[in-house]
Amino acid sequence: MGRLIVVSNRVAPTQEGRPAAGGLAVGVLDALKETGGVWFGWSGETVAEPAPAVIEQQGSVTYATVGLTRRDYDQYYKGFSNTTLWPTFHYRNDLARYERQEYGGYLRVNVALARQLQPLIEPDDIIWVHDYHLIPFARCLRDLGVKNPIGFFLHIPLPVPEVLRSVPPHEELMKFMCHYDVVGFQTDADRQAFVDYIERGGHGNASEDGMVHAWDRFLKVGAYPIGIYPDAIAKASGQFSDRKPVRSLRDAMRGRKLIMSVDRLDYSKGLAERFQAFERLLQNGPGWHGRVSLLQIAPPTRSDVQTYQTIRRNLEGEAGRINGRFAQLDWTPIQYLNRKYERNLLMGLFRLADVGYVAPLRDGMNLVAKEYVASQDPDDPGVLVLSQFAGAAEQMPGALVVNPYDLNQTAEALERALSMPLAERRSRYEDMMAGLRKNNLSVWRDTFLDDLRSVATAASVTAKARSAAPAAGAPSSASVPAPVPSPAAKAKAG
Repeated sequence: MGRLIVVSNRVAPTQEGRPAAGGLAVGVLDALKETGGVWFGWSGETVAEPAPAVIEQQGSVTYATVGLTRRDYDQYYKGFSNTTLWPTFHYRNDLARYERQEYGGYLRVNVALARQLQPLIEPDDIIWVHDYHLIPFARCLRDLGVKNPIGFFLHIPLPVPEVLRSVPPHEELMKFMCHYDVVGFQTDADRQAFVDYIERGGHGNASEDGMVHAWDRFLKVGAYPIGIYPDAIAKASGQFSDRKPVRSLRDAMRGRKLIMSVDRLDYSKGLAERFQAFERLLQNGPGWHGRVSLLQIAPPTRSDVQTYQTIRRNLEGEAGRINGRFAQLDWTPIQYLNRKYERNLLMGLFRLADVGYVAPLRDGMNLVAKEYVASQDPDDPGVLVLSQFAGAAEQMPGALVVNPYDLNQTAEALERALSMPLAERRSRYEDMMAGLRKNNLSVWRDTFLDDLRSVATAASVTAKARSAAPAAGAPSSASVPAPVPSPAAKAKAG
C-alpha cells in the first residue's frame, strides 16, 4: 500500500517544535511520519483570489494548504458547516439556520478542494477524510475519476434520523457519505444513527459484519473511539506541574479544593448549566463556602459568529452573578478565563485539580475527560465528573456520570467527588488509566486504517476477478456511483 493522504478542514501547524493542536493532529502526524504522505486542507487564511496549494515538505510529510476567499469562508465554513451542520449534529437545531446559497458554497468549496488535491494523488495512495466540513469530498473525487480507497471519520455526533432530517439536504448528504469505502464514528450510538437513517428510510440495509449497502454502494461502517497517549500526558503533567502559572494557582488556592473545567466557548459545552450546578453546590452546601473554587478556562472560538458572541456575554454575566452572590473578601467562587493556554501547561493545571468537570450537553468524544485522568498524580488522583452525553462516558467507568440538565444531580456528584476517600479515588483512576492505555490514540488510528486497507484489498481482488470474468462478482467499494447530482452541478444550481 502506498502513502497516506489526510484531508481535514484545517492542517496542523507545520513549524518544527510547535505542539500539535489535539488528538487528530497527534494521531495523524504519527501515521504520516510512519508511512510518508500528504496532509491537505485549509491554511486558515482568507485570500483575495483562489490560488494553487502551498506545498511544504518536512521529512516524509508533505503539507499542502490552500486559502479560502471571503465568500467561500462565509458560505462553506461560517455558513453551512457551522450554522447548519454543527448545531444540528449537536442536537441544537433550534439554533441552526439553513440558506440554499450557503449549501451551494459548501459544495463549491468541496469541489474546489478536490480539484486541488487530485494532482497530488498517486495510484497506490489511501485517502482519509475528516469531519463534517468535508462530507461530499469522496463524491467530488469520484467525479474526477479518483478510484483510490477513501475513508471518512466524523469527529462530532451524528444525530438520530428525526433530528438529521431537519437539515433540508439531509438525504443528499447521506448519499455523499456512502461514496466513502469506510465511514467511522466516535460511538456505537452514532454508528447506529447512520444505520437507522439508511434502513428506516428504505435506502439500503446493514449486515452484522458492519457492511452497509445503500444507493448501489457498499461501504464498511464502524465505531472507532478516538483516544490519547495517556503515558505521554502523564509525563507532561509531571514536568509542567512546577511551572510558574501552576505554582501561582496552587499558592492562590491556599489549600482550597479546585474544580477545573476546560472547553471551547461553544453552546454544545453546557457552560452556563455548569456554572449553575456549581451554584447549586454552594447553595445546598454552605460548608463549601470559602473552601472550593471553580476554574473555567474557555478559549474563544468562531468569534465572528453572532451566536458565540452572545454565549460569551451570557457566560460572563452568569459568572458575575454567582460571584456576586457568594464571594467573600478573600474568596472568588468562579474564576472564568476566556483565553487559550498551551496544551502541556493545561496538563500541569489538571494535575492540580481535585475534580475534573466535563459536562457537555452533547459531544462526539471529548478528549479533555481523558486528558484530565491521564494528568493525575497516581498517588493522589482527582475525580472526573462527566456528562452522559459525551462519547467518553462509554469508556470512562471510573467517572461520576451525570445528566448536565439535572443541576441537583450534578451538584451532588461534585460534592461526592470533593469528599471521595483516597482509596476509592485511586481505584477509579487505575480502572480508567487501564482503559486509556488499552484504547490509545494509535489503536484508533490503526484500527481505522487497517479496515480501510482491507476494503481496498478486497476491492482490488474483486476488480481483478471482474476483468477476468466481467459478469461475475458483486459491486466493488469503488464502483461507479448511482446517478446522484454531482456536488459541482448542485453548487452551480445553488
